[in-house]
Amino acid sequence: MGALGSLNSDIALPSEGEDTIQCLSWSPSTNHLAAASWDHKVRIYDIASSRSARGVAALVAEAPVFSCDWAKDGETVVAGGADKMIRILDASTGQQHVLGSHAAPVRDVRFAAVPGANGPIVVSGSWDKTVKFWDVRERPGNAVATLQCGERVYSLDTKANLLVFATAANLIYLVDLKKPTAFLKTVPTPLKHQTKVVTAFPDGKGWATAGIEGRCGINAVEEANEKKVNFTFRCHRETTGEKIKNTDVFAINDVKFHPLYTTTFLTAGSDGTFCFWDRVAHQRLRGYPPVIASPNITTDSGTPRPAITATSFNRDGSLFAYAIGYDWSRGCVGNTPRTETKIMLHDVTDDDAKPKRAGYLSDRIR
Repeated sequence: MGALGSLNSDIALPSEGEDTIQCLSWSPSTNHLAAASWDHKVRIYDIASSRSARGVAALVAEAPVFSCDWAKDGETVVAGGADKMIRILDASTGQQHVLGSHAAPVRDVRFAAVPGANGPIVVSGSWDKTVKFWDVRERPGNAVATLQCGERVYSLDTKANLLVFATAANLIYLVDLKKPTAFLKTVPTPLKHQTKVVTAFPDGKGWATAGIEGRCGINAVEEANEKKVNFTFRCHRETTGEKIKNTDVFAINDVKFHPLYTTTFLTAGSDGTFCFWDRVAHQRLRGYPPVIASPNITTDSGTPRPAITATSFNRDGSLFAYAIGYDWSRGCVGNTPRTETKIMLHDVTDDDAKPKRAGYLSDRIR
């Protein structure tokens, strides 16, 4: 097994989150970081070159916020969550308004690059079994288009012309944003159990899927590329015991692609670890130890090991933010006052993210 990286240089932000941070999103134009939390807020932090941070704005909802995303102008943030509302925040002024709503909690929101649209478009996926498109110039307004999904939407992402989302029926839906009112295709998830996250390739030519079973899948959009691109592999698992070996399996909570080395992606899980992978070479580039180094799920004091609940790369991939907290994988009993919620910053190096395919000795993905 290749050498693990060190977390010793990672920096904790002075974040004010009082509950699990469900989503992190960097501005595409500045080092501003948005953090959506179960404490009903999205907080915006300005990260200085010294890695110090200060809060510059906040969006307030009426219930836990599950998702947030920046517009391309780097000035506007969209958010959605358990109050069923889709909210828009102007990060420069702090003003916010309601864009629209669903009939059930909103699981994911994204700004989408819809060709031919007259202005910015937001796409939202909900537990009301729909995906909706919104024109941000209307406040509040009716959705400009609605897709009926047949089941609750568990995760959604969009890059280039691809919109991909996963539902509770273990199905993956693909939409070509050049024709946003129709499904391009519907395919079964490559996983055996519940999907937690789908993430589109930066070029929109494929997507990654991960779930509760410690397994990740990589898939191509075009059938002609499936044989070359498609595979699944196991990760975020631990072997314990001396005489009798047991394997603990942890949920994968997030998958993100590096914005510069676009075939490099990262997984983060309930085991409190994150790993960098090369999807072309099928190799692990670098892994990191749990945020609390312990061979057990709980520490000696009985405090549950914190999970990594959300991640995000900044615009050039030099910084990686990850949220530490409780992800509810052990139910209510696992959430104690000792569980810490915080945001960490990791300086990304070439050892982390740059593909090293020629003669590179590393952990082969299996």
